[in-house]
Amino acid sequence: MRRFIRHISVRFALLLALAAVVPLVAYGIVSILSLQRGTRQEVMQGNQNVATRAAEEIRRYVTSNATLLKALAANLQDTSLTIDQQDRILKNYAIQVREFREISLFDEKGAVIATSRIGQPRVEIPRNAPVLVDNVSMSGIRVDEDLLPTTLFAIHLTRLGEPAGWLVGQFSLEEMWRTVDRIRIGTHGYAMVIAGNGELVAHGDPDKKALVALARNMSAHPLLGELRASGGSRGAASEYADGDGEQQLGVAVAMTPLDWTMIVEQPTREAYANAAVLQRQLVITISVALLLMISVGYWFGRQFIDPILALQRGTHALAAGRLEERVDIRTGDEFEELGGAFNTMADKLIELQENVKRQERQAMFGRIAAGLVHDLSHPIQNIGNSTRLLLRDDIDPETRDMFRRTIERELQTLKHFMDDLRNIVKPKPIERFVMDVNLSVSEIVESMRIEGDRNGVTVESRFAEGTLLIEGDRFALGRVYRNLITNAIQATEPGGRVTVSTARVGDLVQIAVADTGSGIPADRLGAIFEDFVTTKRRGLGLGLAISKRIVEQLDGTITVESEVGRGTTFTLRFPARDDRSAQAAAS
Repeated sequence: MRRFIRHISVRFALLLALAAVVPLVAYGIVSILSLQRGTRQEVMQGNQNVATRAAEEIRRYVTSNATLLKALAANLQDTSLTIDQQDRILKNYAIQVREFREISLFDEKGAVIATSRIGQPRVEIPRNAPVLVDNVSMSGIRVDEDLLPTTLFAIHLTRLGEPAGWLVGQFSLEEMWRTVDRIRIGTHGYAMVIAGNGELVAHGDPDKKALVALARNMSAHPLLGELRASGGSRGAASEYADGDGEQQLGVAVAMTPLDWTMIVEQPTREAYANAAVLQRQLVITISVALLLMISVGYWFGRQFIDPILALQRGTHALAAGRLEERVDIRTGDEFEELGGAFNTMADKLIELQENVKRQERQAMFGRIAAGLVHDLSHPIQNIGNSTRLLLRDDIDPETRDMFRRTIERELQTLKHFMDDLRNIVKPKPIERFVMDVNLSVSEIVESMRIEGDRNGVTVESRFAEGTLLIEGDRFALGRVYRNLITNAIQATEPGGRVTVSTARVGDLVQIAVADTGSGIPADRLGAIFEDFVTTKRRGLGLGLAISKRIVEQLDGTITVESEVGRGTTFTLRFPARDDRSAQAAAS
């Protein structure tokens, strides 16, 4: 995705889309948020109004009947009434006010004086019941034998300021159930009434009426806690998940002074259904507009960006070395002029490349010629000197034999030098033999002392005691030693010293060539082992490169440490051979 966004055509299309669609998207987001917030407030307010009206209707229904019972109590307090008259009044009142199932009059001790029932009363005096209104107390809600909710109203009678008994009426709340059943919010929205002790006393959902018979305790309902926290004066509204896990939008209203709570619930999916439809339409409209604008912008962007992409491809081709690449832009504007300038530049680059190649060939031939002269002059001079001395008649046989060996050694050196040049192009494996490092190093040191004396540099050696055996090629390693010692002598001022030492370091045999010369700058140390890289004014720059290849072919390592003005040390390390077969081969 990130690579896709990097394309300028995509960015151009996105720029057009953002410029045109962002205001629409912003408007859509604001509209959706406003719609959601407004719908929520409107639905909550509507449900709150329904709950408030229903709660007020139930409150008036209950309190008005409590007031009627109080009026009856006032009539019964007349001292001139006989017991039969009181009994008749109670029966007539129960017949006229159908909500009262039973009305009984008790004396102060609880004995029955009169009752609307035929037979003994079923009600008892609800002592310590909370006062509902005007000294009329109301007990908790119970379900009678018909599975209908009832409550007891009780009035403490007095005559001439003295207690004179109790008037108790069993009040049916069936009408409250009908009122709750009539409350419907949408298709799935229902109301419920919860008593002060948390018991469910009415529910409008037919599937949940069984909970009323079971006296389900609803104290954990979230709206009850919120209503208590607010003091109950303003009601409560919230969204929550019911016991079935369905999200509900609920409102609660306290029914004072009944200590009941009216709750109206509606599933949010239904409450916000219209808003959800409108929201989906807005989202679809915005998405279609966005896709359309991106598509149109991308098409126009491609028409504008194609010349730039053609120039980009041409630039990549030139960077990859395909200088014959050309662009064909025919737009009749500045892009066409830019394409022509690009093609002209490519033509000039081809000419410049040919000139550079020609100059590089000339410079390379010069360096090779100078390097060959530098690297071959020493062995050729030794051969020439030894040949002239061999022709003298006053040379004894022993000296003559030494000159002959010198000639053979230098000729062998020339041969290996030619082989090394050939190995630069096509390396060949080095033959390995067990060899004594001290012996091979001493031979080269002895031959290089003459070169050191010629330059005023002392060449000394320090060999480890005993035999140091490795697997190597005597002539190849001799080439390495000679390169390192020659470089050390050339880098050392007259009066300086070149020290060649051998040592045993753990499982490795170490050969070090140290000089007291001018040193190598730190920024050039990392490249001195590369082909045609040299710190000297003359030479091919192949000596250290060839030496590194030879050492690595023999499973060894070569490192360098240098400090400008103090000298340089090259260190070779090879795996040691300590087994008896190696010692026997070396001997």
